[in-house]
Amino acid sequence: MPFISCERTIDPKLANQEPKLVVDAQVEEGQAPLVILTKSVGYFSTITAAQLSNTFVRNAVITISDGTRTHQLKEYAVPISGGTIYFYSNDPAQPLTAITGVTGKTYTLSIQAEGKTFTSSTTIPLHAKTVDSIWWKEAPVPEPGKEAVLWVRATDPPGYGNYIRYFTKKNSGQFLPGWYSVYDDQFVDGKTYDLQVDAGQDKNVLPDEPGNSRFFAKGDTVIMKFCNIDKATYDFWRTWEYSFGSVGNPFGSPITVKGNISNGALGTFSGYSVQYKTLIIPK
Repeated sequence: MPFISCERTIDPKLANQEPKLVVDAQVEEGQAPLVILTKSVGYFSTITAAQLSNTFVRNAVITISDGTRTHQLKEYAVPISGGTIYFYSNDPAQPLTAITGVTGKTYTLSIQAEGKTFTSSTTIPLHAKTVDSIWWKEAPVPEPGKEAVLWVRATDPPGYGNYIRYFTKKNSGQFLPGWYSVYDDQFVDGKTYDLQVDAGQDKNVLPDEPGNSRFFAKGDTVIMKFCNIDKATYDFWRTWEYSFGSVGNPFGSPITVKGNISNGALGTFSGYSVQYKTLIIPK
């Protein structure tokens, strides 16, 4: 008896969603706060530089407080090819209340935009987890001798609940997070351990594309930026990176990105304490 198979055409109807506020906010040790506000766009939307400029949310009233001072941030504009980027940071006209990140402090953020109020809070942790040293080894690539991998020796203090995020910088480039940049201490609590870490990656470029390798080149000056973060910051970037990495994978499990902004907004308000280590890889 022959077997007959059939296929059913599925035409999913995607509901139109109203754009949501997207918050990318941070306060880093020794630095002024930085807030970028945009609107979400459709999954299948194509984005040009001009369209990107139109997603920025302008003229918001944003305040940040460290529990003692409250400062209203100022909007800034940076022209780019084909458009403009907008962000909010300290207002130099109000120096007495300006905020600079300090370890151990908790910061609250309030955003009034398009008739709604959104709030969040974050903490800049103390330097609990530390990097003791960094070094390099030959990379296992088809042409050995040209590329290197970065190794880190880190110490985690006793007691669970220490979270980190790392970035690397090559030469005069910018700091970029690793493809998976956040870690907890579930398996390394109270230990000193060695770990290979990938170079920071530009998420707008495919991994291992020219200029976006997870390896370093001989002759590179490498700066590692090692940040202690709180659990809410860890949860956001862990779920965001997992979701980003599984896009297009038909076998990937769906995941909800865990933001920490109120009132239905997307995104995060993150706090970072920072430690830097520099390494020059000889040619």
